[in-house]
Amino acid sequence: MNTTSVSLIERLRRPGEEKAWRRLVELYTPLLDHWAQRMGLAEQDAADLVQEVFAVLVQKLPEFLYDPSKSFRGWLRTILVNRWRDGQRRRALAPQARSPHDLEQLAQADPTEPFWEAEYRRQLVGRALDLMRSEFQPVTWQACEKVVVAGQPAAEVAVELGISIDSVYAAKSRVLRRLRQELAGLWE
Repeated sequence: MNTTSVSLIERLRRPGEEKAWRRLVELYTPLLDHWAQRMGLAEQDAADLVQEVFAVLVQKLPEFLYDPSKSFRGWLRTILVNRWRDGQRRRALAPQARSPHDLEQLAQADPTEPFWEAEYRRQLVGRALDLMRSEFQPVTWQACEKVVVAGQPAAEVAVELGISIDSVYAAKSRVLRRLRQELAGLWE
């Protein structure tokens, strides 16, 4: 398992960190695409907008200083909305099925923020877990998944997988520790 104590955002600030950039793209593309489609964009237009956001990130992240009191996710969302608006201005087209009132609401606090916060966390954790799965032996992954996700007792999992109870707890601990490392600096 290739781990580092430096958060993803800090690695992105350094030149030549292709692996960190790939990880950022893998983690955030589904979420950015979801937001873009929520704004009324067709699938291809949403994909183009997501690419524009990553182009901005390539320019801005080397100078970016992470402030834990602010939201990285909010910054990404602001970039996405601003790039969308720039595109609308460039094309001098009215947004599809959007009124000026709707555009103002996009810029304001979302009253459904708790839902979007939960959705953001669910997508980010799910994507991180998908990407991490290959870093663990199948029995380690299964033990953690059965205890954490399925809620099975450790003793039951140990018998089912043919390992000791201590091994079940160790597997859970290793996977969750790696998840915390993966999400360091991304979880507000």
